[in-house]
Amino acid sequence: MKLVTYDDFKPGLLVGDRVVDITPALGGLGPLDWDEAIPAIIANYQKLQPELERLSRSGGDVPLASVRLRAPNPRPAKILCAVANYLELGARPKPPIDFFFKSPEGVIGDSDTVVLPRAEASIFHHEAELAVVIGKECRKVSAAQAMDYVFGYTAFIDVSGRNLGRVQASTFFGKSFDTFAPMGPCIATADEIPDPHKLQVRLWVDGQLRQDYNTDDMGNPIPDLIEWASGYMTLNPGDMIATGTNHQGLGALQDGDRVEMEIERIGRFTVRVQDPLKRSWPKGVDEALAARMRGETQPAR
Repeated sequence: MKLVTYDDFKPGLLVGDRVVDITPALGGLGPLDWDEAIPAIIANYQKLQPELERLSRSGGDVPLASVRLRAPNPRPAKILCAVANYLELGARPKPPIDFFFKSPEGVIGDSDTVVLPRAEASIFHHEAELAVVIGKECRKVSAAQAMDYVFGYTAFIDVSGRNLGRVQASTFFGKSFDTFAPMGPCIATADEIPDPHKLQVRLWVDGQLRQDYNTDDMGNPIPDLIEWASGYMTLNPGDMIATGTNHQGLGALQDGDRVEMEIERIGRFTVRVQDPLKRSWPKGVDEALAARMRGETQPAR
């Protein structure tokens, strides 16, 4: 199944080019606010699944083009982002596992706008990533058991402001501005993804393909990331782990850009970029950063 929210954050299923309202299946969960529905559905998915499947076949759907898709996980309690977790097409050795937190207040969805802050960053980059959505309480889980705790996957952009001065070195505030966590178009349940380590990830800016890599370049696979993270903290239904990016196609985000991201078997979503200061950087791939991430100099965060 492909779980979405739409219009006023109503939960639904994406079935082809149609959207199915699934609120009739949620009555037993009690009153749910806009930011509570998705975690509640995830936590109770096994119980809800038969009715969700029935609704998906019932014909009570509307055209996708007639609704506004929102972020499929509009306010996760935690977003953990893996640091430099790709091998850069074999140019780097397997990295140690490390994470930073990204603010859930940054979450936006399809057709929303990334607003660049007035902060004096040297550049703002896109980082297209596969994100894992946790399905049940997960604490001190072994890598061998970790995939049993995965609910599904979504496409995620880690928008990153570089070189923000004294805050950048230790806090990653440059990645936690409002609107800096676009995701979409859906959460594809784990059964939709035969192997999350063999998915093609693509990102375009104004129609130019920039990032185009496969998750088989991931340094630390998903089970290891879950084991490491759950060893430090309890992960709950709806919490997310962004698995990192291959930096060889990164480039600037700037005012007026139209950004599209796609992961096979999950889908494609689009965001716009707005910069009140109308700053500009060279178009295309940031080759200097790509070289640093191949290990030629100190990598950017």
